[in-house]
Amino acid sequence: MSNSQIESGAPITLQELYPSSPFFKEALSLRVTGLLRAYSVETDIGVIEDGDKSLKINTQYLRDVSFRVGSLYQFIGELHIEPNNEAILQARTGRNVDGVDMNLYRKTIELLRQFLEVEEDNRNMVE
Repeated sequence: MSNSQIESGAPITLQELYPSSPFFKEALSLRVTGLLRAYSVETDIGVIEDGDKSLKINTQYLRDVSFRVGSLYQFIGELHIEPNNEAILQARTGRNVDGVDMNLYRKTIELLRQFLEVEEDNRNMVE
């Protein structure tokens, strides 16, 4: 039996996904949220946007998600970097999150990171 574990998707905003970002790494497990701007049933590829940033999403493994262009979606999956530095997320799960306040969601990500940083500092002091 394999010891491989599925990593939880690190919540990020699309603004944080650029080539020199610490999140822009092959096979990194991420959680992304954005407005579905395009979707192709033939290729199972969608494009989500948040502000002026976008990301391609490969949805080939998602079977119970109905896609509507113009709706808000959240995906968890692994990032793949193409040779031209274009990123595509291989989604392993996805859901419609219409109604989420994206400004509040971005603030939540920021606060979560601050909390985790304090927790890490506290653990290091105990050791």
